Amino acid sequence: TRPRPEPRRRPDHDPTTTRASPPTRPRPDHDPSLAADPTTTRPRPEIASLRQPPFLDHALATTAAWQVGFVSCAVHDRSGRRASVGDDGRIVRIASVTKVLVGYAIGVAVEEGTLALDVALGRIDGKAVHPELTVRHLLAHAGGYPFDGREPVAAPGRRRMYSNTGFDLLGAALAQSAGMPVARYVSEAVFAPLGMASTELRGSPAKDVWSNVRDLGRFLDELLRPTLIADTTFAQLTTVQWPDLAGVVPGLGSYNPCPWGLGIEVRGHKTPHWTGNANSPATFGHFGGSGTFLWVDADAGGGPLATVCLTDREFGPWSLEAWPALSDAILASCAVATA
Repeated sequence: TRPRPEPRRRPDHDPTTTRASPPTRPRPDHDPSLAADPTTTRPRPEIASLRQPPFLDHALATTAAWQVGFVSCAVHDRSGRRASVGDDGRIVRIASVTKVLVGYAIGVAVEEGTLALDVALGRIDGKAVHPELTVRHLLAHAGGYPFDGREPVAAPGRRRMYSNTGFDLLGAALAQSAGMPVARYVSEAVFAPLGMASTELRGSPAKDVWSNVRDLGRFLDELLRPTLIADTTFAQLTTVQWPDLAGVVPGLGSYNPCPWGLGIEVRGHKTPHWTGNANSPATFGHFGGSGTFLWVDADAGGGPLATVCLTDREFGPWSLEAWPALSDAILASCAVATA
């Protein structure tokens, strides 16, 4: 059983108070001797990946044909990075992939007792909300809020309505309960423990994280082998909530049902979709309107697999041609390499 971390909540809500560092949860590959000597460099997973068969390199090389100014992708399994392409240090806005990171931070907050999934929120930022509204509703896009706009248009739990507003409300609720800005909480709960030094929430918790493939690869490692939250909490994040709800995925279409986890989209049987035809229904992740995506497929034929891809071209029809083809090529390459 993973020990519970110390609460990040500060009862006095005094912004001048120095916050005690939470206890460190060692990562599975952590070598304490490296931390003792700051001049020691940990071997990079991508260097080891060069010894892998070239199948993945061939799959990732197909991105050279994309009509984009910049692309960087990485593929990870439970041993770390398998292969990558492009400048993994270039920082871009990841748009709605932000929701996965913020949702994960809320998972930490729930374990700490800073937030509760199923307790009615009552008021957020001094304004009354629907008496049934909970954190779970907002994370699962079942809070009744439109894509943008502060007024709800449905009761909680009735419709799957993809909503940036819902995540802005989550950010306000988290800041209110934790006594610190949401950007700081997410950084201390997720970015700092995972070594995501280049990643920053610069605005809306719905869409304004800036990051790079190098940092997001570390987050993929976390999604493949959770260390920051308990397995039971992780299972809740990736389990479909209100499985019978129909809804719309912006830019893709309407689905009935439209499965979603807590901050994380679950592929299910959506067609068409931004992941590959070969991705299993259990695949979870998110795409961003800025031309970004991240997915994890625990049921991939070659073993659990995860991919992150960042570009500088906004999501559009090109994405629905290029991204599924890339995902299928990655999955096929890994299945061949492990056969």
